[in-house]
Amino acid sequence: MILSDLLGSPVLTSDGESLGVVVDARLALDGPPDGMLSAARLFGLVVSPHSHSSFAGYERTDVDAPALIARFLRWRERGSVLVLWADLASLTGDVVRLRPGATLYSPRLQEQR
Repeated sequence: MILSDLLGSPVLTSDGESLGVVVDARLALDGPPDGMLSAARLFGLVVSPHSHSSFAGYERTDVDAPALIARFLRWRERGSVLVLWADLASLTGDVVRLRPGATLYSPRLQEQR
């Protein structure tokens, strides 16, 4: 499966309720801290109940300019969640299903120093 095939896919809870659609993916780098020769792995999926497109970087907590665009995109991303790869039960056809007891996290990214 190609990662872009997941974008726009509906996400359902274990009870069959809709959480929204996949709008982005989070990757983690396994390897040296400088990122050289690091292997990327899928960490989780960002799911939005309102939007069908990515947040254009405005999910980072330190991005707030231009203010009008930042305010609009934060409003649009309300209710969005990050679902970890381990919490996915299945990827069948074009639907993503969560396992029972899946934990939903904030999709907001903290500034890295």
